[in-house]
Formats: sequence, C-alpha cells, structure tokens
Amino acid sequence: MSDEPNRGIGKDLPERAGAPRAGAPDDPWTRIPSMAPAAPSAARPDVPPAGPRAGAPLRTPASGTVPGRVRTVADPAAAGPVGPTGRTVAPSPLDPGASRDPHPVHRVLREEFPLTYDPLLRAWVLSRYADVAAALTDSRFTHGHRPGDPPCDEAHVDIGVAALGAVAERTAYVLARRIAERQQADLVADFCHWLPAGTVAAAVGVPYRDMMRLVRGRAAGALAGECGGQIAVREKALASFLANVLTDPDQVAALRDAPAGLVARAWTESLRRDPPVQIAVRRTRAEVKVSGGTVPAGASVALLIGSAGRDPERFREPDRFDPFRDDADQLTYGSGRCPAVLLAGLEAEFALRALFAAMPRLRLADGFLPVSTGLITRAPRSLIVRPGG
Repeated sequence: MSDEPNRGIGKDLPERAGAPRAGAPDDPWTRIPSMAPAAPSAARPDVPPAGPRAGAPLRTPASGTVPGRVRTVADPAAAGPVGPTGRTVAPSPLDPGASRDPHPVHRVLREEFPLTYDPLLRAWVLSRYADVAAALTDSRFTHGHRPGDPPCDEAHVDIGVAALGAVAERTAYVLARRIAERQQADLVADFCHWLPAGTVAAAVGVPYRDMMRLVRGRAAGALAGECGGQIAVREKALASFLANVLTDPDQVAALRDAPAGLVARAWTESLRRDPPVQIAVRRTRAEVKVSGGTVPAGASVALLIGSAGRDPERFREPDRFDPFRDDADQLTYGSGRCPAVLLAGLEAEFALRALFAAMPRLRLADGFLPVSTGLITRAPRSLIVRPGG
C-alpha cells in the first residue's frame, strides 16, 4: 500500500479538480451504466453475473468477457431473484454521493450483491468481511502490498522500536505546543498533516524543512522505504482517529490518561470503523469461491475494506466507535513488525498524549462535527478544535 494505493482505479472520479458537479448538464455520471444482477448462469449456477442496463455499452474485465457472468439486462423483471429491498441494480462504490457517505452503498452490496462486476472500477467487487479478509492473505490473490503482511515483515528484520517511539513522541509534543495558545485550530492542517512527515524526517536523518518539500513526491518512499514512506495514508488514519475520539466526550475522558494498551485498542477500532484506504485491489491467480459465486481466474478484484469493517455479521453495532469491544479487528494493516504499522500506532498514541498534555481542555469547536470524504482513501478534511476549551 503506498500513498497512491490503487493507481488506475477511478481515474475520472468527480471529486478531482475540474470535474463537473453531479447533476450538471455535462455530468459524466449521468451517462455511466449501472450494474444489474442476472439470473444464475446455466454453465455456472452459483455465480450471479452483473452488467449494465439495456442499451448501455458493456465494459468487460481486462481479461476479456466472462461468459455467463456479465450481461445486459433488458427487462428488470428478468434479472432473477430480487433482493429484500426489491433492487435489481447493484450500486457502485463510485456512485454519486458515495464520497460523502459510502455506507448505504456498502450495506446494499453486502446484503444483496456480495459478488458483482463493477464496470466503473473494471473489477469484481467483494464487500463482506469474510471475503475481504480472506482475499487480503489468500495466495490465490496477488498484486498487492499491505504493510504488516508476511512478505513485508520479512523485509524488515531490524527495527528500533524505542528509537521510533522517541522520534514520534518528540515530534508530537513540538506540534502540540505550537497550537496550544491559539483560540482555534484545525488539527488536520496543523497537526495530522505534519506528524507523519516529521516522524519520517527525523527517523531517516533528513532535515525537517527538506522532508516537507519532498513529502508529496516519491522521495519519501525512497528515503524511508515503501512502507515508511506511506505518509498520506498515516495522515488520514490519524485524522480519523482523532475525530473518533474527540467527537465523543466519554471517549475523551476514557483516553485522556489511558495506558498504552487502551490507546492501541482505540487505534485498532478507528482503523476498523474508518479505514484510511477504503478500496484495495488484488488479482486472482485461479478461480476463487466467495460469497455469492466464483471469481474467475486472472480477474481484478476490488476489496471494500470500508464495507468489511462495518459488516454486522462480524461486528456488533458496527457503526459505533467502541475501543472496549471484544470483537475488535482491522484490515488496514497486517500483524507483522513493519515500520508503517509501528509508526502509525506510535503516532496515534503520542498524538493523544501530546495534545491532551498541551491542551487539557481540548474539544471540538462549537457546532463543528467532523465529516469524512473520499472514495479510494477517506478521512475528515478538517478537524476544528478549541485548544483552550
């Protein structure tokens, strides 16, 4: 996973600069076909194909048309069994409005379309926790890098955890003191944007002022390695973490002086509920049986990490942020001792400690509620706080 974790996906997303507004006369979203479930294939009855509406051009996977899996539906009544909501057309994770709130789309996909081909992503889509979690580690899926997975873990044999912690702690406290005297601050712009970059700069011995000039290019990865250079991903994860904590006064009270173990649980919970990377892409080496059918060999597969983290079949009250839950898990990172995994956790812990130490009465500004946006990666764009309470 890199700062651009899924290059080539959603190349024409409407949130890009210069893209027309949804609903405008030239809005491309009005011309994009939707996906519809088809009747089970006679050749492969366990696969529910999906394709665009009648009259719309059909885009097939890069590996070519998969007979019996993708087709045009001329009559919704002929689309086969209808889901509990009566839908015959699967929503897309790239649908208009999904950037603001993807969870209704994810819910429909999990419940009614656990396997569907999405022509916008040009990939098969998996949305249930069991399928996504398996695909992230199953050897039949390839072409992916997730910090903390075994191949990544094997590349990092000598990691100074104490040194990394000291660097993250020092950087967090410097940043927190800089905003402590302000009447109002934006933690995304003034803290989250700087902490991961500053930690990497100090860790690799590059002057901070030089690192910040390089952080948006490939130099960060070249200096700190593919994992340690994941600065943008860690920024987003940290922003969501602080938003989850500060939105609930009870969480602020519980985590203000919490031991490291509880902060780590809260960090894991935030990665589950609001992962910084919403969609990861893999490719199948062979046919793989999943919920709803079989993914063909050689196919691109979009794994909806954001949907999997809120699957009620895996998590109780999945929309609630609860560091004390006993069914905790997250799919953003693997479990290995990788610099990106360690740095992200250390930055989250010392961010909380530094912010509360420098600003004991820190709270969200009156009337402000964090709003996350993004399709492929996702986090609040701002986090307006009152340092003095």
